[in-house]
Amino acid sequence: MRKTSKQSAMQYLLAVAAVISVLVLVSGGAQAQVGQGPPQEISSSLGRWVRLAPMPEKNEEFNFATANNKLYVIGGNGDGPKGLVMEYDPAADKWTKKKNLPFTADHMAVTEYNGKIYAFGGATQSQAAGPGNIALNTSWEYDPVADSWKSLAPMPTRRVSAVAAAVGGKIYVLGGAGHHPSAKDLAAPIGGNTPHRSLDANEAYDPATNRWETRMTMPTARNHSAVGVVNGKIYVIGGRVGALNITSAMNVNIVEVYDPAADLWGAAGMRLPVVGSGFGWATYRGKIFIVGGETAEAHIYSAFRSVQAYEPATNTWTLYPRMPLARHGVNVAVISNRLIVAGGHIQGAGTAGAAAHADQTDAFEFAEK
Repeated sequence: MRKTSKQSAMQYLLAVAAVISVLVLVSGGAQAQVGQGPPQEISSSLGRWVRLAPMPEKNEEFNFATANNKLYVIGGNGDGPKGLVMEYDPAADKWTKKKNLPFTADHMAVTEYNGKIYAFGGATQSQAAGPGNIALNTSWEYDPVADSWKSLAPMPTRRVSAVAAAVGGKIYVLGGAGHHPSAKDLAAPIGGNTPHRSLDANEAYDPATNRWETRMTMPTARNHSAVGVVNGKIYVIGGRVGALNITSAMNVNIVEVYDPAADLWGAAGMRLPVVGSGFGWATYRGKIFIVGGETAEAHIYSAFRSVQAYEPATNTWTLYPRMPLARHGVNVAVISNRLIVAGGHIQGAGTAGAAAHADQTDAFEFAEK
């Protein structure tokens, strides 16, 4: 049946409206709360963004953790070894370079426990300017006070772009990307066209005994996700399935929750509103903040400005005022009443190379004290 001009015009207007609504959500321009219905506008009195001291060095793929009210940024990738360690002190608004890592890696799973920082796995290069994305199973402990690193028992599984969270005296390393179980050369790089997969691995490290144990696997195998702990439970949010690289993977909006005490996984409920991967994250007052991120499709490589907060108690999402600068691979901490966002890459999929790395450090000052 032939469409009338009126029908065609109506379909066109509906399509334009749908595109505009998606762009408003992704841009972070709206401050909205996502519950069981459509997003509703909320007060703009949530807080404000301020500019802080820039990072001393920029890179796309640092890893981050907060210890003793300071943000630590470690790693980095590119031509030649990086292995950087940088400390940001918000009280002085000052960055300080610390001793380099005794190893080189990026895309590590990093978290804090009892004032120490733990780094697991990640990717390394065989040599300067050589092949990258060689998956590691190494485990390291960093003492920020002594500015020293200590090697720990290796992880059972080699993996890149996993996440880590500490609960109940143990550190859980979740997901990532790695070799197929049948792979014979574990020193071969992964990513690109090399056969590999997203992982559902859930391995728990006990700092008291320096031992690992295997726990219940994740329902959704993924890498480049975000993580947060609220009331003793671990929430794994978003990320990508299939491949390691965003150009050949697919982002997901799934939120899953793990109860370490019961060793059980479940679906958390509300999905991630702005779907992406390669985020920064932090937890503040019962909310898990997901900052920035990226997507890649045939027609667009993009970094996000969005700041999304998930509250498990109410199973709702809140979109906070967007970042001043779109970035993925950002380094995030909540210290006092500030959400600190440092560095990252201002385009999706690492396009534009080092020229698109950012040293900008911003903070969102929460209105509530």
